[in-house]
Amino acid sequence: MSKQLILCDCLGSQKLDPSALSAATGLRCSKVHKALCTTEIASAAAAIEAGDALIACAQETQRFSEVAEELEVDTPLFVDLRDRAGWSDAKVSTPKMAALIADALLPAPQIKTVDVASEGRCLILGSAAVTLPAAERLAETLTVTVLLEEDEDLPLSRAFETVRGRMVGAEGTLGAFTVKIDALQLLEPGGRGAFSLSLPRDGARTECDIILDLSGRSSLFPAPHKRDGYLRADPGSMPAVAEAVFQAAQHVGTFEKPLFLRLESHLCAHSRASQTGCSRCIDICPTGAIQPDGDHVALDPMVCAGCGACSSLCPSGAILYDAPPVDHLLTRMRAMLEAYRNAEGATPRVLVHDLEHGAEMIALSARFSRGLPGDVLPLGVSALVGFGHAEALAALAMGFACVDVLVSPKTERDPLEREMRLAEAMGGAGKIRLLDPNEPDQLCEALYGVTVQATLAETVLPMGGRRQVARLSAKALMVGVEAPVALPQGAPYGAVLVNAESCSLCLSCVSLCPSGALLDNPDRPELRFQEDACLQCGICAKACPEKAITLEPQFDPTEAALKQRVLNEEEPFCCVECGAAFGVKSTIEKIMEKLAGKHSMFLSEGAGRLIQMCDNCRVTAQAHGKDNPFTMGDRPKPRTTDDYLSKRRDH
Repeated sequence: MSKQLILCDCLGSQKLDPSALSAATGLRCSKVHKALCTTEIASAAAAIEAGDALIACAQETQRFSEVAEELEVDTPLFVDLRDRAGWSDAKVSTPKMAALIADALLPAPQIKTVDVASEGRCLILGSAAVTLPAAERLAETLTVTVLLEEDEDLPLSRAFETVRGRMVGAEGTLGAFTVKIDALQLLEPGGRGAFSLSLPRDGARTECDIILDLSGRSSLFPAPHKRDGYLRADPGSMPAVAEAVFQAAQHVGTFEKPLFLRLESHLCAHSRASQTGCSRCIDICPTGAIQPDGDHVALDPMVCAGCGACSSLCPSGAILYDAPPVDHLLTRMRAMLEAYRNAEGATPRVLVHDLEHGAEMIALSARFSRGLPGDVLPLGVSALVGFGHAEALAALAMGFACVDVLVSPKTERDPLEREMRLAEAMGGAGKIRLLDPNEPDQLCEALYGVTVQATLAETVLPMGGRRQVARLSAKALMVGVEAPVALPQGAPYGAVLVNAESCSLCLSCVSLCPSGALLDNPDRPELRFQEDACLQCGICAKACPEKAITLEPQFDPTEAALKQRVLNEEEPFCCVECGAAFGVKSTIEKIMEKLAGKHSMFLSEGAGRLIQMCDNCRVTAQAHGKDNPFTMGDRPKPRTTDDYLSKRRDH
């Protein structure tokens, strides 16, 4: 069923052209309402009941959803044309509206989730003056335990448990916290007078669903605001404490936890043979959800907060953002571009923003300032840091003139800046900006009056994994570049340089290379390299016994990066017995020089010749030699029953 676009000019505050929008999108358009959410709500209800409505208003999403619930029909689709296009100083907005409609019509991918159950077991930390009143309020809805670390008077209330001890560690997340307490003393509720405590004991462990930290000390977890079920407030601020207490009371029941990431362990280049290589995801994860696990990394999906930084930095594609997948973002950009061009829009720009701060900043700029320019297409993403160099390059290669990223106060700046610098070096120079306005007027100033460069004459359709998307896009942007370009340190693209004088062609680097960028030649001593496959993980350099390997971060847009080239080669040594090639000539000669006639095992005549033989000939010669270490004496005669009986008679 084709959708019907339900239009409203919001009390005449924006201009809408139903005919132009219908021609640009292929949708049926309603008449332009003036107050769809109030006096004309009946028209909205009729369209919602028909089941084909696409309502051009996001402000009243809740109201229209309630109408659908009352009618017992599916919730309609929504598209925000007013804040993102209608309220603007732009003279023409139809192409941009068509792009926004195309984005809204795309089916959302299914997000994988897991149920998290919280029974309301709450542990409160802090001084008695703050924790006890909080416990009294929460005891009606939660099972509360207060942990007092100071020698303070114990409460007489039995509405909640009180213990004394010293918190020494905590791990887990909502519904599955485990805490370790030393000097733990339990309350003895019997007897007259004040309650007493049991003898202290160390190493006590307990579990809880929620931790309310009112201690005012350092957080128990990294990135505490990203840890589900861990609520922290300044004990000196009563409004903050009240808010934390209120939030704690809401953490009871069953919740859906999105599974943000997908881990392909076999692609991970973290380590090989105890040589640590890539650790980008471990270093950047704000919550500590990623930890080393042998040659690979382990991901705790319950701790992961879904910032997406690890997936944008992963050079091999072992960590994939899955809520939604990257290819869905590329599909959205492509759909917006096609709709914009079909409506005769020119030189589109993309403004990437998060769904909270960025969306609010855009709405405020529309309501109180100039709004967004007509050629700026806003693209809301759930994980702003997950928008890495591959996505930025893909946007440019698809046909966006430039990429602006609207940073929020909660954004992890380091990985985002790192990725955008990499994108600039790979063909996006002068076309990528990070915007960090403090108020809506500053956002408008940054977007209006900008000289926009022309889009690519020949756009491409990037496909494949993140690495393939980045290469295809960069190659399209670097037309005419025939030599490798330097990249920032730590880039996941580059060359391996080998000092031929130091390299002994032991090929330990080949056996440990996780991506197969380093290869050998089964027919002769050669070390080969394919630059396109190199992740710059550094395992080869760390494993090289001669320290002959160094890394060179660079990007080669030519076909040479896809071909194997020889980094080092030598003549093979031929067996003195059978003539078969084996080993490296220079290595065999060095061994002969150091061992033949000098080492105790090679002092006898002809012993040094064994070094010059291949494996098969060496075994044969050793087996037939007079000093064969495996030679045994004559086989003893089997003993029979008669032998045993005769020996007994002799005694």
